[in-house]
Amino acid sequence: MSNEVKNTPIIFSFFSGSGFLDLGFERNGYEIAFVNEISSTFMEAYKHSRIKMALPTPKYGYYNLDINDFLNGRKEELRQLVCEARSNEQLIGFIGGPPCPDFSIAGKNKGSDGLNGKLSLAYINLIIEIAPDFFLFENVKGLWSTAKHKEFFLTLKRNVRNAGYATSERLCNALEFGVPQDRERIIFFGIKKHLLKENVVKKGEIKAFPWERFTLHNADEVKKMSWSSTDAFGNNSKPVLSEKMERLTVQYWFNKNEVDRHPNSKAHFKPRNGLIKMQTVPEGDVSRKSYKRLHRHRYSPTAAYGNNEVHLHPYKERRISAAEAMAIQSLPKEFELPQGMSLSDMFKTIGNGVPFLLSGGIAKTIQSFLEDNICRD
Repeated sequence: MSNEVKNTPIIFSFFSGSGFLDLGFERNGYEIAFVNEISSTFMEAYKHSRIKMALPTPKYGYYNLDINDFLNGRKEELRQLVCEARSNEQLIGFIGGPPCPDFSIAGKNKGSDGLNGKLSLAYINLIIEIAPDFFLFENVKGLWSTAKHKEFFLTLKRNVRNAGYATSERLCNALEFGVPQDRERIIFFGIKKHLLKENVVKKGEIKAFPWERFTLHNADEVKKMSWSSTDAFGNNSKPVLSEKMERLTVQYWFNKNEVDRHPNSKAHFKPRNGLIKMQTVPEGDVSRKSYKRLHRHRYSPTAAYGNNEVHLHPYKERRISAAEAMAIQSLPKEFELPQGMSLSDMFKTIGNGVPFLLSGGIAKTIQSFLEDNICRD
């Protein structure tokens, strides 16, 4: 392969869900050529959204398979697709965020021994086996920050470095990229060392990966701003906010995405026994495990809708809708999920997804790094 960089890196996507991570890359100059997702429901949602947004079918199609199939009987098939994609001398990237409950503080916490933990290892093993030019691995903060799981992460890193990759990682908060949500994720990037200029790597570490080049905010500074705390449910007073603060609020994104007119605006769970409770939770009270009521003039806590975690609309007597949850994930307003999709599946795929603006920011960061640091013979 020539060391010349072509303009459009080709992406092979794994654990694709309904396509939030992929969309961020695609809207920032990458070609999504291959999509792998084990859930047929999420795969259909991925296809549906692309049709609605008039996006092309990925060149190599959709693979509704367990990632382990590509480490076993279908390894050569994947290898051939990567070889074909390389024929135009474009860089090949693998991107994916393996399911993360086993590393989440709020999840099962089984770590590398859990089924989802094993999928993280499978993804890294696939990267080593097929050897894309670069890769992106996204996961929850707990994989990187919890002592119980950190050794597993360090093992994954040693494995890819031993396979010839230089790496860099950072704990990123979606707030930094303009997402109205306090959501921390570990982003792990690797690239084949032989592709890089001299003096870019030291002991396997990329020395100056530009993680903050496309950030809009400092998350710690955002959290220290004078946000509203709580208000009585139904109170319509509006604080004076700077433009920077306004653009990080739930209400700004509800307006931006026209959530009341969105095709998924009616997709929300109907209260059965909890209506009285919904009326008593103050606006902005997110202190409890469940029945967190968002504040219209503040950013949202992490969009996590499993394990009985319920997020309430700021000023309506109901849970938030799928349209509202997708706005909190900073998705374009033209993104929609199929009408026939179950509410449980809608909220699961939304909560699992990488916020669109975070994805786009990381995509631009990688592209910038490639342009500055790849050898050009």
